[in-house]
Amino acid sequence: MSSARDTDTHGRLGRLLLPRRGVAWAVAIVPLLAAIAFMALIGSAAVPGGATDELPDDADSTLAVQLQEQLPDEDTSTAIAVFSAGDPGDSAGDKPVDDALVGELQQLVDGVRSDLSLPKGPPVTASEDGTAALAVLPVPGGTSGENRDLVTDLRSALKDGVPEGVSVEVTGPAAVMADLSEVFQGADATLLATTAGVVALLLLITYRSPILWIIPLTVVAIADRLTVAVATQSLDVLGMVWNNSTTGILSVLVFGAGTDYALLLISRYREELKTNEDRYVAMRRATARTAEAVLSSAVTVFLGLLTLVLSVFPNTRGLGVACAIGIVIAAAFVLLVLPSALVLFGRWVFWPKVPHVGDRQLVDGRGLWRRVGDGVNRRPVALVVLAGIFLAALASGTLGIQTGLSGSDKFLDEPEAITAAERLAESFPAGNADPVEVLTREDPQKVLAAVEGVDGVVAANPSTSGNGVAQVDVVIEASPGEAEAEKTVDALRDAVADLDQTYVGGTHAELIDSRDASDADLRTIVPVLSVLVLLALVVLLRSLVAPVLLVGTVLATYLASLGLSWWLFTGVFGFESLDVSVPLLAFVFLVALGVDYNIFLVTRGREEARQYGTAAGMLRALTVTGGVITSAGILLAAVFAVLGVLPLVVLAQFGVVICIGVLLDTLLVRTVVVPALAVWLGDRFWWPKRPRSHA
Repeated sequence: MSSARDTDTHGRLGRLLLPRRGVAWAVAIVPLLAAIAFMALIGSAAVPGGATDELPDDADSTLAVQLQEQLPDEDTSTAIAVFSAGDPGDSAGDKPVDDALVGELQQLVDGVRSDLSLPKGPPVTASEDGTAALAVLPVPGGTSGENRDLVTDLRSALKDGVPEGVSVEVTGPAAVMADLSEVFQGADATLLATTAGVVALLLLITYRSPILWIIPLTVVAIADRLTVAVATQSLDVLGMVWNNSTTGILSVLVFGAGTDYALLLISRYREELKTNEDRYVAMRRATARTAEAVLSSAVTVFLGLLTLVLSVFPNTRGLGVACAIGIVIAAAFVLLVLPSALVLFGRWVFWPKVPHVGDRQLVDGRGLWRRVGDGVNRRPVALVVLAGIFLAALASGTLGIQTGLSGSDKFLDEPEAITAAERLAESFPAGNADPVEVLTREDPQKVLAAVEGVDGVVAANPSTSGNGVAQVDVVIEASPGEAEAEKTVDALRDAVADLDQTYVGGTHAELIDSRDASDADLRTIVPVLSVLVLLALVVLLRSLVAPVLLVGTVLATYLASLGLSWWLFTGVFGFESLDVSVPLLAFVFLVALGVDYNIFLVTRGREEARQYGTAAGMLRALTVTGGVITSAGILLAAVFAVLGVLPLVVLAQFGVVICIGVLLDTLLVRTVVVPALAVWLGDRFWWPKRPRSHA
């Protein structure tokens, strides 16, 4: 029987993916050695540092940055030293900031400027309440590492020389950039180690073998390192951009998806070892029957991730291409390298639960998933209705979502730049730390005349000019992210609308433009991705009803996970808003990855339905795949939760939404909703094509 089956399509595919015995070792080892050699010789490309990489194309704030780059000192940033003495509102502090102290602070600042070769700047300014003073220090631009080192030296020099009784902190754009760079110091190694540790632990629990987990983990880990090198080099050649978050998300995706594919393959291999004495025959059959699900899943995820190239954010486009490359490499390593690597070892690699010919198959047992299937079979309609109500209740949380993180909200642990900005806002107008920047090719006096009467503007001063471009810094009362700041920026844009090539930029404006652009991305990418996934499922299943139902369940899962996450963010974690990128990225990753588990279940259900009918076949598929898909879902959810080890709110939020969405999908939608729909509809589930029955 085995020999006959090896001659069919599955047999040919199995022999293609797993060569004959004599060369299996080469298929396993050579690609791994080649990947290691590529990484050693080529390595990853350096992260680009374009000023507009994270800004939407053609937005007003983006055009402002492009004009700013034409200034003679365009590579200059700003640090702001905040000197504190006493409490805000208490002019009789321990050491009030009077003229004498301002003179001491000016001497300190002048000395630090000289020692660090910093450009000249405005004089030290005292606050009206006599508790603080600020010094604006222009600093030369450079790489993120150079900026970080310079700000570190600046902070050290100021703290060493500050008068007794006075404290100093440094904020401003240069300090924020330095603190952000500090976040990613060693972050890749931390994220990689944590991800690998989580995967290793969950594989060990899943396989209950002290040896087996090492093989898939090694293959996926090498695939991950190769992916980072190939993806960054490819983006560099294509002229696309990426950042440190890109490689972090990419590694999490490759580890998660690659390990999921490996779980599916090894589970099927274990099944086949119970009916085949020859492990090579067992692996050929396992690989051939797994390949359809893995390839279908990989193609769907690949197409889904590529929809991110439609984004107006350069970094988002780079993330989409990088992750699409990652999925291809992960699937290739699992289907081409892992089978040969596993088959080189005997059955003993599954010790202590070694599968033998004649052992009872999982589908014939009375385990947890068989009992779940029986429950679904008894009340399919009731379960669909109850699950729908539950998901709708969770999705209602999306009605209150607010987006847009200010600089102070972007870090889980507030760095000095943020605490200094908050201290500055207590004694000065909040906009002092980060003024609105108006870039123009007009006479700057025209800009001053236009903006000085705008409500919410505290002061406006020409900053720098040259090459036909001028910059005017506008200090406003509100902090970035506040509603009043948005009103003021809108009013400023209206005020300069009649001036030729005049654009309002800076952090306040960038927050507004990023939020509006993210909304536009959602309106574009959501329908495109939904249609792509639907068409991919139609081609795979050769059905119309099943794809529509599967896409509907995935969309419901996305809304439910976003709603539940919002309640957690506001009620538990204390976040006031989502980062503007989270809804879109969560949609793309959840829809693309969520379809995975449905594909794994439904392709096995179709295979079983050909012999047992739709209802019984789907329940058999649930029984046999329940454990492995649940393990895969928990593993993927845990891997994305690992993004929380980085102290950036955007990555923590993204990781939580994906984690919740994957758990909902694998524990509720794939476990209950999809099987219940199949049982309820019967053969209509596959309409217009019905599975052939051999019962």
